[in-house]
Amino acid sequence: MQPDISLSPIERLRQLRETSLGSFVPVLLALAAIWIYFGLALPVWDYWSDPDAAAPRFIFLSPRNIYNLFMQSAVIATLAVGITVVLLLGEIDLSAAATAGVCAALLGVLVLAGVPGWAACLIVMVVGVVMGAAQGLLIAYVGIPSFVVTLAGLLGYQGLMQKILPTGNLNIGDPFVRAISRVLIPDVWGLVLAGLLVVAVTALSLRKQAARRARGLELEAGAVLWGQVAFFAVVVFAAVLTMNAYRSVPLLIILLTGVTAIVGWVTTSTPFGRSIFAVGGNAESARRVGMDVKRIRMVAFGIVGLLAAIGGIFGASRYGSVSYTAFAGGSLLLESIGAAVIGGTSLFGGRGSVWNAILGALVIGSLGNGLDLTGASAADKLMFSGAILLLAVAIDALSRPPGNTAR
Repeated sequence: MQPDISLSPIERLRQLRETSLGSFVPVLLALAAIWIYFGLALPVWDYWSDPDAAAPRFIFLSPRNIYNLFMQSAVIATLAVGITVVLLLGEIDLSAAATAGVCAALLGVLVLAGVPGWAACLIVMVVGVVMGAAQGLLIAYVGIPSFVVTLAGLLGYQGLMQKILPTGNLNIGDPFVRAISRVLIPDVWGLVLAGLLVVAVTALSLRKQAARRARGLELEAGAVLWGQVAFFAVVVFAAVLTMNAYRSVPLLIILLTGVTAIVGWVTTSTPFGRSIFAVGGNAESARRVGMDVKRIRMVAFGIVGLLAAIGGIFGASRYGSVSYTAFAGGSLLLESIGAAVIGGTSLFGGRGSVWNAILGALVIGSLGNGLDLTGASAADKLMFSGAILLLAVAIDALSRPPGNTAR
């Protein structure tokens, strides 16, 4: 079928965003543009403009910097995955970073008191679920808007973190907690895990295709299906080989991938996950067909609390300490929300993917990393991040069908 040449650019954008690849295209283009600029264009320009330079310095694309970039983006990505879940409902959670900070502070206090690291991690994850579900309870059953509830949670949890950490900082030396970011997977096992991940994604894609065929639904083109699998395989193996070239794949990245895969499976392949999209698309219609909208909302905020707690554990492991500034008092919240939105998750609900949140976190991390390498100031980083976030939200608003931009 020939494309309709009468379609406007905005209408074409809306059609693209409805396809299986459409949600990935904007964030992938943004990531490619940032990597090309900082990794290739800027070093070549510096080389040409400096007559004393012996050769271009491709620092940004070096295995060492890519390794550090993945590690720096891990905490943001974890929180962004959780925030994506409530964004799919058309809600927002402004307390995710503060929840992560409280859980990280509690983790530090527990291990300092002699609680084994593994037990302390389990305790703070339960605490995170309770903190998130409590807010979900107020939103779903009391009817308070999520913006108000989570803003109150942000302020309250910031105060609670300061109560737990009177000095504002606490070092963590527990071997189990520190091993989460320090342990490296042997090179061969990294490649094996990458292969298993590609096989799993391929199997899920074929299963989804078979299910659509059984229901008599329109099938995805074979070239598109296998093209997605091939692209995913190239990206995964390139990432593993790059990290192996510097050190090895860190356990932290394996855990982040596993957590994202579990949340991705829950949101796309379970009745509860499909109900999240249904409620986000039209809550009243979902209620009319028998979905327990209130319970879905409360559970979704509990999932955010769990992911925030896991992000707090990851951050405490990577930093080797817990500080108010690193979690509740810094830019972690805005960067996490920005990563979810830049990844293509709609602020109006009903559309998005947790895997896109990982790409969004890489965009945020890559921009900050590249600007750091060029010696840019903190003010420049904030302005660039704000511009990219605004562009992402504008694309989301323009690609939304008319009449669906308000809830």
